[in-house]
Amino acid sequence: MAGYFEENRTWRRQTGLVRGGLMRSQYDETSEAIYPTSGYVYGSAEEAEDAFANRNERFIYSRYGNPTVEMFQERLRLAENAPACFATASGMSAVFAAIVSMVKAGDHVVGARAVFGSCLYILTDILPRLGVETTIVDGPGLAGWKKALSRPTRCVFIESPSNPGLDIFDITAISDLAHEVGALVIIDNVFATPILQRPLELGADIVVYSATKHIDGQGRTLGGAILGSTEYCTDVVKPFLRHTGPSLSPFNAWVLLKGLETLELRVRQHCRNAREIATFLEGQNGILRVLYPGLESHPQHALANKQMSDFGSVVTIELAGGKETAFRFVNALSLIDISNNLGDTKSLVTHPATTTHQRLSPGERASLGLSDGVVRLSIGLEDADDIIEDIAAALHAAAA
Repeated sequence: MAGYFEENRTWRRQTGLVRGGLMRSQYDETSEAIYPTSGYVYGSAEEAEDAFANRNERFIYSRYGNPTVEMFQERLRLAENAPACFATASGMSAVFAAIVSMVKAGDHVVGARAVFGSCLYILTDILPRLGVETTIVDGPGLAGWKKALSRPTRCVFIESPSNPGLDIFDITAISDLAHEVGALVIIDNVFATPILQRPLELGADIVVYSATKHIDGQGRTLGGAILGSTEYCTDVVKPFLRHTGPSLSPFNAWVLLKGLETLELRVRQHCRNAREIATFLEGQNGILRVLYPGLESHPQHALANKQMSDFGSVVTIELAGGKETAFRFVNALSLIDISNNLGDTKSLVTHPATTTHQRLSPGERASLGLSDGVVRLSIGLEDADDIIEDIAAALHAAAA
């Protein structure tokens, strides 16, 4: 729907996040309009015929396209510097559509084990039921990826940084390996956002987001997005989304559209707070590990520094004493809320082994370094000193 947008000048990123994809109505409103409509009216039967035959560019049904959703897609496309973007109802619908739209029975897919629990379920449970063979790679080391990508493969799926262990994968090196065997590379970029990392510029082919996280950033709504080449989005993703229906509602699109306006400002402050909290945690008793890509102690710090402009809002720690100590710590927090979401203005905490990754076996969790003592902190936009005081008090209570 490129013809609907106001002129897109060559703006810097923050200007594009505020003004990109603007589509004003005849009323010249300042804030983007919400178009809560399921369908659209045609002036004649011939006009309707032409619309469904793709002979003219117009909206025909909100499962196919909607002005508010279109504005969100265009603004995010500009932020990612991607050729094309399609929005979905949630992050998981984006992940599912990005993969399943391109595979068929007999195909081979390679994925990292270090992904969100629902993503791993798609790879290991759903795809095999469709006749798709999946190879799971443990860890970011390239030896495992070289072995997995030694034969024809349809696609590769990676999160970097990963959830919750914050593994950093070499996107360029893995993309090179994947392309040699004909695979497209999908990167879940939710922890980094387009502000901190541009996977397409590093060699990946497709980027997916849970817009529920930092793009909304205030715990208000669900949404997802798929970005990639025009050919992939138009010929592969678009028909799949049209005929399966995981469409983003106009209201949710409007919330996410407004979230993009402040995304860079929020993400930069998230990073400042997270870095301060991670540095504080490294010096505390009772903590076996502090995982944050911005710390020199992180095993892939150099790679993170190469691929990312900053290191995100999530800090993961492993407490001595296992689940009992972890639960005491979580329950003693008073400022930080217990929630499995992340990227929110409010600081949040979750115990992955019993929430987001609870369906994994103990052995699978162990292979991810996900012990019962691991706690994931999503650092919000409160004053960093207040967050530190809350964590310090909870650590003291957990050790008692």
